[in-house]
Amino acid sequence: MAVESIHIQGIPIPVSRVGLGTWAIGGWMWGGADDEASIATIRGAIERGVNLIDTAPVYGFGHSEEIVGRALEGIRDRAVIATKVALQWDGGSITRNSSAARIRQEVEDSLRRLRTDRIDLYQVHWPDPSVPFEETAAALETLRRQGKILAIGVRNYAPAQMDGFASAAPLVAVQSPYNRCARAIEADVLPYARNKGLVVLAYGALCRGLLSGRMRGTTTFSGDDLRRADPKFQQPRFGEYLAAVDALAELARDTYGKSVLALAVRWVLQQGPTIALWGARRADQLAAIDEVFGWSIAAADLARIDALLAQHVLHPVGPEFMAPPVRTPHA
Repeated sequence: MAVESIHIQGIPIPVSRVGLGTWAIGGWMWGGADDEASIATIRGAIERGVNLIDTAPVYGFGHSEEIVGRALEGIRDRAVIATKVALQWDGGSITRNSSAARIRQEVEDSLRRLRTDRIDLYQVHWPDPSVPFEETAAALETLRRQGKILAIGVRNYAPAQMDGFASAAPLVAVQSPYNRCARAIEADVLPYARNKGLVVLAYGALCRGLLSGRMRGTTTFSGDDLRRADPKFQQPRFGEYLAAVDALAELARDTYGKSVLALAVRWVLQQGPTIALWGARRADQLAAIDEVFGWSIAAADLARIDALLAQHVLHPVGPEFMAPPVRTPHA
């Protein structure tokens, strides 16, 4: 089945509507990494037609970008690299920093780690209220004019923040948390994107694995796995989400002959100008991608999905706990 694609202004090739998310490939907060398996996963995604590879410097403190760079040697022109900027770390402590000086430093580091001469989509990782949005945007626009980046995006921005940013640079994409269990952007970011012609990169499309259908009540998380601190994976919420996934799996199987994972990603793709980011660190975790394309969820079943979630998830929670702190005036 052919992978669906979308056009992003400034990027010369069509962009797959499923992108490979590489946070887990960095190892940090995901229980470590297997570099050779990660490289095989990235190359496997490209072979399947998934050409968008989304990474960030902070994923493994540079390690994810390094693995992406190694994996794309010899096939760079077949890929669309999306990375990020404006988070700094000191001894494992992360803060936001979208100053022009920070951006100028980070882009060179990312280009080196990625082994490339340009970044296709460069995204501000989190809004930094200590720096005017126009300053951040102007720094990125300079990089775009220099050819070091091809297109500019933001992540976790509200519409008013995007308005300030877009006054100084052309904005083409916004990345936000979005899946069937986390829908806050429908109130503001998603309609804003539709109105402004922005592509929405939906991160957490599988809700950190909850919507994969592979988890059970006995599933545990070890080491530095961030799900040990995520409220969705603590009881009683974990049981509620698992019950909802079981109900969705039955709907997907009986109505469409699909997995609950395929249903979750198809749902994201039907919500607008969206790309679903699919986190994986083993090639076998990409096997279900072919299930996502060539069909659609009927309107009546979209309503059933809403009802099933409302029935089972009585204590929903969003991704707010993951927001990194802002800098103090003297940081």
